[in-house]
Amino acid sequence: MMTMTAESDRPMTPPVPQPAGEQQLVLIVDDVPDNLALLHTVLEQAGYRVLVATDGQSALERVAKFTPDAILMDAVMPGMDGFETCRLLKTNPLTEYIPVIFMTGLTETEHVVHGFEAGGIDYVTKPLKPGEVLARLSTHIKNAKLASQNRQAIDAAKVAMLAVSANGRLRWQTQTAAHMLAGLNWQSMTIHGPIDANTAMIAIQTWLKQTDDRPLTLDWHNTRLALSKLGGTQDGTQLILLKQLESTHQALESRLAHLMQRCGLTQREAEVMHWVTLGKTNRDIGEILELSPRTVNKHLEHIFSKLGVETRTAAVSMVTSQLKAGE
Repeated sequence: MMTMTAESDRPMTPPVPQPAGEQQLVLIVDDVPDNLALLHTVLEQAGYRVLVATDGQSALERVAKFTPDAILMDAVMPGMDGFETCRLLKTNPLTEYIPVIFMTGLTETEHVVHGFEAGGIDYVTKPLKPGEVLARLSTHIKNAKLASQNRQAIDAAKVAMLAVSANGRLRWQTQTAAHMLAGLNWQSMTIHGPIDANTAMIAIQTWLKQTDDRPLTLDWHNTRLALSKLGGTQDGTQLILLKQLESTHQALESRLAHLMQRCGLTQREAEVMHWVTLGKTNRDIGEILELSPRTVNKHLEHIFSKLGVETRTAAVSMVTSQLKAGE
């Protein structure tokens, strides 16, 4: 593996140590002892607390015990390489937010892309320049901390929000969103809107790829969720706002209650009038409510009398106005 060399073209300005209470923890993962030693010295002089690991497995063990603010990861190591180690870190909700900066002598485009696909946020090439490493490290730690604070603020505001990667994988979710989605079975959901798919997850992935901003509505038992796109990031991550709506059953019950209260109708009359407002014929209503057309007609006569109207059109107009007034 290539070793690290100090910048020789100009002296590096000594970094100002961080206050003890603000020291950040950085994990260095490299199988070359000289690299570890030099990086350890540079980072300590810059005010960082430092952990070291010589391979991917030991890096995972360190992260499990101590959560670093950032990781400097060698890309090529014996056994589990840096790419695989990073992928494993990104699949764990507890560690996926840690910024991983790859250290590599592999500057070909395919290797750089490989690093980003594995979840890395940046890379520096060997031989490493301490000034560049420190600058990138500081920037990414600040950005990660700001993102964490933003997520905490969103959680505190009780906003239900998701961040989904370009391939449909959940990157993070607020506590409110997690609570809202708890126990939902994507396979049993039904889709409402322009999407035609067998499962909700396929529908969501299809919806994410669409360029328009039309929301997607999902029904699951008595839960109806509306998903709205809030915009994307440069890496293809899509922010999604979740809103819980009245389910179809709840909306119908609410509508019937308004008809009974505002128009003085019975439960059955309200049911009949509801379907009339939706343009159903007496035969249709009879099949839906399991009534004969004659019985439906009798209910309509009572409804017209209570509303003081003589025609179906007048009844629909009056009921619609009453419902709007109650919203």
